[in-house]
Amino acid sequence: MKIIFAGTPHFAAAALEALLAQQFAVVAVLTQPDRPAGRGMQLAPSPVKQLALAHGLPVLQPASLKSADVQHALDDYAADVMVVAAYGLILPPAVLKLPRLGCLNIHASLLPRWRGAAPIQRAILAGDRETGISIMQMDAGLDTGDMLLKKSCPITVHDTAQTLHDKLAALGAESIVESLRLSEQNRLVRVPQDDAQATYAAKLSKAEAQIDWSSDAAQIARAVRAYNPFPVAYTTFNATPIKIWQASVRDDLSGNPGTVLSVEKGGIIVACGQGALCLEVLQRPNAKALPAAQFVQGFALHPGDRFTVSA
Repeated sequence: MKIIFAGTPHFAAAALEALLAQQFAVVAVLTQPDRPAGRGMQLAPSPVKQLALAHGLPVLQPASLKSADVQHALDDYAADVMVVAAYGLILPPAVLKLPRLGCLNIHASLLPRWRGAAPIQRAILAGDRETGISIMQMDAGLDTGDMLLKKSCPITVHDTAQTLHDKLAALGAESIVESLRLSEQNRLVRVPQDDAQATYAAKLSKAEAQIDWSSDAAQIARAVRAYNPFPVAYTTFNATPIKIWQASVRDDLSGNPGTVLSVEKGGIIVACGQGALCLEVLQRPNAKALPAAQFVQGFALHPGDRFTVSA
């Protein structure tokens, strides 16, 4: 089975690594063009490109897949299937039809729940108790294709977007290997999605990460976990933005939303619309993220102080 692999970030690299480890014939790799990164903003290859080059694989980095030249180049590989994972470009209908077995997508949710760009973060924000990986036969819609395989993964009360991402990356790698093995045996069964059960995982924005202290503490705590490591939940105090990297709920306390109730060794207790939140790891501009006890040594906060309330 000849495979074209399309993906860009670490989530995708985990799947490519698994395919290579299992001796699948990856004949070419598609990934996004190099982007500026780091303090020097130098062009940097994607994790998928780095892995592909390390294994001597041909790498294609078109800005779009719409041109006839790009499509002819892909067709020349005569691939049986294209595996797609967090690639970042839309696959036109002509590309979807190129491989003999079509294109298989590794999606980080239990479809049809959380179709779209940010399924991991949206699952945490919604308070879902589980998520998972779906292997989907791609069609022209947004994550609307038939299901081929699903594997579930619990979401713990401590999971951040980063820790859940890492679990799902490993699960996605395992799932695509299993799916391709089943395909080789003609044992993959296509199951249409129930569109009535679909939810949409909108792309993240920095604006939504601003904490609204009038919300209940449990929802804010989920936001802190969902926006870690990007875009990072934040609040403001006297016009200074403060990022919140870790927090926990204190249901036994209450007060005027946004008000600092106490400053303790384990954290800064802030009243919410319902309950309170213990801010455990914070970061001010141009400084490192610090545990609360160290943070307040350089940024004074006292009971009665108040953070900006509304987002």
